[in-house]
Amino acid sequence: PEEILDVIADFEAMPEWSEPHQSAEVLETGADGRPSKVKMKVKVAGITDEQVVAYTWSDNQVSWELVSSAQQKAQDGKYVLVSKGDSTLVKFDLLADPNVPLPGFVLKRAVKGTIDSATKDLRERVLKVKKGK
Repeated sequence: PEEILDVIADFEAMPEWSEPHQSAEVLETGADGRPSKVKMKVKVAGITDEQVVAYTWSDNQVSWELVSSAQQKAQDGKYVLVSKGDSTLVKFDLLADPNVPLPGFVLKRAVKGTIDSATKDLRERVLKVKKGK
């Protein structure tokens, strides 16, 4: 779980492996040294959004809440990491409320892209970082 949280916390590198993230800048850091507020530019299903997100970290979890956004009314999400011997189960939850209704096909594409980045791309990045150690 710690290795996965380290990859998630490295927001400056996120645009390298997470396709929706075009840029990310840590605005504030918590007492634990992890980012607590991050400004990012994200493009999902052709819609670009500049957003500020607040993060809360624990030993096996990171959760976030939208502070400001041009394209969303709300966004809450979290990763919960469960150790399973030599591997870790990653649970990903996301609730997003866009400012405007999206057609079904656009919404489906947005959800698929978000889930792929949050799971498959995260896994590949963790393995790459781990191999580089």
